[in-house]
Amino acid sequence: MRINLLLTIAFLSILIYANINYQHGINGMTLRDGGTGCVCHQNQNDSVIVWIEGQDSVVVNDTIQFRLVMTGGPAIVGGYNVASFYGELNSLDTLTQIISGELTHTLPNPFIMDTVFWNFSYKAPDSVVIDTLYSVGNSTNGDGNPQPGDQWNFGANFILTVIDEPVYVENKLSHPDEYILYQNYPNPFNPTTNFKFRIADFGFISIKVFDLLGREVTTLVNEEKPAGEYEVKFDAKGQASGIYLYKLETSNFTATRKMLLLK
Repeated sequence: MRINLLLTIAFLSILIYANINYQHGINGMTLRDGGTGCVCHQNQNDSVIVWIEGQDSVVVNDTIQFRLVMTGGPAIVGGYNVASFYGELNSLDTLTQIISGELTHTLPNPFIMDTVFWNFSYKAPDSVVIDTLYSVGNSTNGDGNPQPGDQWNFGANFILTVIDEPVYVENKLSHPDEYILYQNYPNPFNPTTNFKFRIADFGFISIKVFDLLGREVTTLVNEEKPAGEYEVKFDAKGQASGIYLYKLETSNFTATRKMLLLK
């Protein structure tokens, strides 16, 4: 009887510890140091998709903003952990905090539709390096029990180039040397947002918007254009809240990004 009681107390202690650890943030869980993810939840699942949004280069000593986004899983409330090698991470609001130099949540953040996100900043080091942002996200059912049912997954490593002061070349945008589809802004949006894109050669291009089921919502561009940088506007009036995809396609380049409509 005493043994059973001790085992029960130990089991409850583990659950309470895991729950407190989740409720008030996690660190050391990313792949930066060989982390094993949200181990107390024991259910890595590819249905949970985690990614970081933001520019892929920064000038030495500058500070820029990023957003961690997660979809999938039980999608009731979520938590996360972000780490970098060289840069200094900082929170931008009361939803995020720093533990041992890594970013994490302060309390579980509720999903909106099937998406949750956190904003944070990154201060570049004082030397030119290639840095990496590592992430892991935890999507839970909100019942306070780390298992079963909760799911987590690692995010794709975000490669960030720290550069010297950029050299500006006159008329550079009139002769772009690459294709780029930028993240829309604002994001999330209601009901309008803007897309910027850059094309390197004259040719036929299209920009289309799709829902998560792959159904085409609208075509924004469908014509020949010379090399250059352009911007188009998307008006989602009449569309339901949720995640949408926008796709740039040319004869030799294709790119797709996600955006979130919140009403």
